[in-house]
Amino acid sequence: MAPKWKNRPEGSNWGEFGDDDQLGRINMLTPERVRQGAAEIKEGLSFCLSLPLDLPGGNLLNPRRHPPVFQPIMREGKVAFNFPLSEVNPVLNSMTCDDAVLLHMQYSTQWDSLAHVGSQFDADGDGIEESVYYNGHSVLCEDTGAPTQGEVGACSLGIQGMAESCVQGRGVLIDLNAHYGAARKHVNYDDLMGIMEADNITVESGDMVLFHTGFGQYIMDCAGKPDREILQTGYPVLDGHDPKLLQWITDSGAVVIVTDNYAVEDNTTLPTEATEHGPLLPLHEHCLFKLGVHLGEIWYLSELATWLRENKRSRFMLTAPPLRLPGAVGSPATPVATV
Repeated sequence: MAPKWKNRPEGSNWGEFGDDDQLGRINMLTPERVRQGAAEIKEGLSFCLSLPLDLPGGNLLNPRRHPPVFQPIMREGKVAFNFPLSEVNPVLNSMTCDDAVLLHMQYSTQWDSLAHVGSQFDADGDGIEESVYYNGHSVLCEDTGAPTQGEVGACSLGIQGMAESCVQGRGVLIDLNAHYGAARKHVNYDDLMGIMEADNITVESGDMVLFHTGFGQYIMDCAGKPDREILQTGYPVLDGHDPKLLQWITDSGAVVIVTDNYAVEDNTTLPTEATEHGPLLPLHEHCLFKLGVHLGEIWYLSELATWLRENKRSRFMLTAPPLRLPGAVGSPATPVATV
């Protein structure tokens, strides 16, 4: 198949995994990488890396995303919850429960698919910028010019491809909270190198890299009632405006980048008219649009981080597939780390 692009963005890896590739660096989670992850299992202890999916609570973190809403399933005209099947057949003595949930896919612990962030870029070389996503793909269907599910639904780069890969391999945790506490710190390349040297951490090509900031623990402790000011000004974030940090992501061979904070990088400083033409979130563009590196956000990493520090470790087996929902541009996740 011919490439979908004539021009590719500077610093991108478009075409590295094939002209029609939709997985990006997930392709690097080969059987050998899975075996490397499994080799990190020494104790057989597992950690749930997901918040309860009704946290953070409310919509202070993102006014467009809302907590899950449970809805009834009807049976024989009645709500199918604590429902006696004798109403269907008098010889049956069973009870049953069923339910439905309206779920905002990126409200809580989640993955960003490669369809989550694209760019206006002249990929076809005609001198006109068009809407394009990783590896030159469009999220609109070529035949109809429309999404797959009415007004939404990605024709390419949906989260289902990531789910089908199973997302298993070696995770490496870098503990920003241990060095900066709850303060808002824009962690740049030099900061990161200092932390990795101090904690004797090595990231190798094919690793899944997780950053513990403590934000997830704060969300857990707030029990659905977080403080707006702390949400916006607390806890470390990666400095997406540091070109050396972005280059490190490229050079490291990291398969995914995960944090327990919101958005990985600082999303509170929006562009102004004086801002140079460019992306809203440069780390998102670099990872999702240019490199095919999926981003995980609002995970729960504190228990794992504590155990790893106490045991002088940074590596573990990570299993973290999203929901296998075709066309979704993000997904809740219940990741598991095993040490």
